[in-house]
Amino acid sequence: MLDCVVGIEYISTIVECNCNSLGAVEMALVDLITPEVVKVPLKSETKPAVLRELVQILKDAGKINDFEGALTAIHKREELGSTGLELGIAVPHAKTDVVQNLTLAIGISPQGIDFNSLDGKPAHLFFLMLAPPNQSGPHIEALAEIAKLSKSRAFCDMLVHARSSEEVVQLFREE
Repeated sequence: MLDCVVGIEYISTIVECNCNSLGAVEMALVDLITPEVVKVPLKSETKPAVLRELVQILKDAGKINDFEGALTAIHKREELGSTGLELGIAVPHAKTDVVQNLTLAIGISPQGIDFNSLDGKPAHLFFLMLAPPNQSGPHIEALAEIAKLSKSRAFCDMLVHARSSEEVVQLFREE
């Protein structure tokens, strides 16, 4: 997996290589996005609080039962290097036994939050992913889709200015 701090361009390159080798693995990011796993706006103002809030979204949506296990996995991954990329995007992710399938929470912070991003700028869009240790394909596919979407500044701006979780879901369905 991506166990180092990397930028969006690097993720795109790695993901393209891995996805080509995965062959028939098909997974649409939009299939994981429902209003229950989207928070607009995030209330948190710090990195640890954002991670906690995003994991809580998954717990409240019934996607995970073990809140502490999920949060610990995310923190351990962050210790290896920040998942704050660039262009206002952060993709905290981890592999953990607390999920059976790839699980996603999205948070939006219009004001931005310091996430130790590569470009030193605050993150506005957060895509928290949890995947089971034995499944790499969907995890890689989701990273690919996030990298692709992040290249559209107009789309990212629409997400940052969304007023509700339903609006975020609709934007992804239209993209």
